[in-house]
Amino acid sequence: MRCPFCNSPDTQVKDSRPAEDNTSIRRRRVCPDCGGRFTTFERVQLRELVVVKKSGRKVPFDRDKLMRSFELALRKRPVDRDRIERAVSGIVRRLESSGESEIQSEEIGLHALEALKNLDDVAFVRFASVYRDFSTTENFEEIIAEFSAKLARDSKADEP
Repeated sequence: MRCPFCNSPDTQVKDSRPAEDNTSIRRRRVCPDCGGRFTTFERVQLRELVVVKKSGRKVPFDRDKLMRSFELALRKRPVDRDRIERAVSGIVRRLESSGESEIQSEEIGLHALEALKNLDDVAFVRFASVYRDFSTTENFEEIIAEFSAKLARDSKADEP
């Protein structure tokens, strides 16, 4: 692992342990050249995923981009970082275990919407407004009505 401070090609692992989500390994590293200390995370990757954009362009899947989207939608919302990490890890696991190496960007967006719906209503609406390219207040009303109808259906299904 290259040192992010001096770009030295050799660093030493000082401590390894499971990360909070138990889906990755947290490693504390030190650079013998400059003495810089930093943390890395190691995850299992079942297969190389490629995202097929609406335009047909193909790009490598970027877990960090998905994480940034969640963080942006959940900005200033009372949701624990662990819950966000678990939601993103769950989406990545579903994509990797789907058996497909090429994933449509719409599929990733739908998984994200579903996960955000379970995390925070406001974040769900924020993400949906960008994902579905809202241009009017009616778009917000439609998604809220759709969300409310689903909640009503779900609560009726739970009744004895």
